[in-house]
Amino acid sequence: MSPSVKLAIGAGVIVIATAYLGYVGAAASWKYYVTPDECLSRADELLNSRIRVSGPVAAGSLRIAADRRQASFGLQGATGQLAVTYSGALPDNLAEEIDVVVEGILEPDRRLRGDKLLTRCASKYESLPGEARTDP
Repeated sequence: MSPSVKLAIGAGVIVIATAYLGYVGAAASWKYYVTPDECLSRADELLNSRIRVSGPVAAGSLRIAADRRQASFGLQGATGQLAVTYSGALPDNLAEEIDVVVEGILEPDRRLRGDKLLTRCASKYESLPGEARTDP
């Protein structure tokens, strides 16, 4: 076998392996998330399954453990509130009335046991009215 054929086969294997790993990594972040209202209305079909729920932390519901490794709160929907218990490292900017995404398992008591928590704070990065926007 000539060196150019060996080189072409090696390059092909590398391209296929890179494409596969890229797809597997990206597929994990493509998960769809539901709102607290959708989660509550579809609770029977979502029980014991891994889901992502996005919504604002309900006012007056946030309880954080002293070691900042656990929290419980409600995710506010338009018609109801989904109870969440989260275990893990908490984001520094976790607060009431900010949007979060919680990933975990919906248990039979209709409580979401979360193990991943992301805060969504897009307004933090928006320009204030009257400020000039500077792009690099």
